[in-house]
Amino acid sequence: MKPFTYQRVRSPAEAVAAFGRNKNAKFIAGGTNLLDLMKLQIEAPSHLIDVNGLALDKIEMTPDGGLRIGALVRNTDLAAHPRVRRDYAVLARALLAGASGQLRNRATTAGNLLQRTRCPYFYDTNQPCNKRQPGSGCAAIGGFSRQLAVIGSSQACIATHPSDMAVALRVLDAVVETVKTGGVTRQINIRDFYRLPGDTPHIETNLADGELITAVVLPRPVEGKHGYRKVRDRASYAFALVSVASIISRDGSGKVALGGVAHMPWRNETAEAQLPKGAKAVAENLLSDAKPTEHNAFKITLAERALASAISEAKG
Repeated sequence: MKPFTYQRVRSPAEAVAAFGRNKNAKFIAGGTNLLDLMKLQIEAPSHLIDVNGLALDKIEMTPDGGLRIGALVRNTDLAAHPRVRRDYAVLARALLAGASGQLRNRATTAGNLLQRTRCPYFYDTNQPCNKRQPGSGCAAIGGFSRQLAVIGSSQACIATHPSDMAVALRVLDAVVETVKTGGVTRQINIRDFYRLPGDTPHIETNLADGELITAVVLPRPVEGKHGYRKVRDRASYAFALVSVASIISRDGSGKVALGGVAHMPWRNETAEAQLPKGAKAVAENLLSDAKPTEHNAFKITLAERALASAISEAKG
């Protein structure tokens, strides 16, 4: 691990100001992903800004009946919150499907959104990776790609986003609140938060440099059966081959998002109109532009079957 300096801050304004003075800085809270990447020298910040002292660890009602989740709320606390379990069960289930109990105790809401891909070629510093070193190439293309993207990829990157929580937030139409230099705040709909890889896979979100996530806001809950199905190689502590976050009514209408198939949580509102017709119609529409490799073409069928299971459960 390369040397770095460390600073604790007490307010969002102090945090973004500290970043402004140290362009090669990183915010750190739980550190469950960042510290691993630093040990491998995939991430090499010269300055760490500890934001754990910020008062961003509350879960509060919003005036319109939604929920505001502070950026520092730990995954364990969020999954166990009575309001989340009752009204946003898809989120609780997604969180409990991720990582291990020990990691959930440390991992934060904002950190979960910002975790980086688990593509094996990204973690192998002996292999070229455009996400790790822009312009170096992509060893995954032409390599072993069973875990990787079937849709939304590019000639520069076929990695997937690993977060379970982000898939649930996508189906819930969450909004990410942030603050950046000068105290400027903004709200980013989760559909606009992540970027497809294109020619710049190392730029994974639409956050500006030094922009700090302060909260995630959920709208008022919608009726329907909440579900999160995660298909993986082993029963725990594994990332999704395919996951399905769903909110489906008894008549078959609803909302669905896929994880494990793209560079971001994958949702298409047009495809959701096909829900009453069944999983095959939804999957064909949702993955109509899929370009799987010989190793991961099975994900197309797997997504259809996971969708079918979610629809069947919702209809009772």
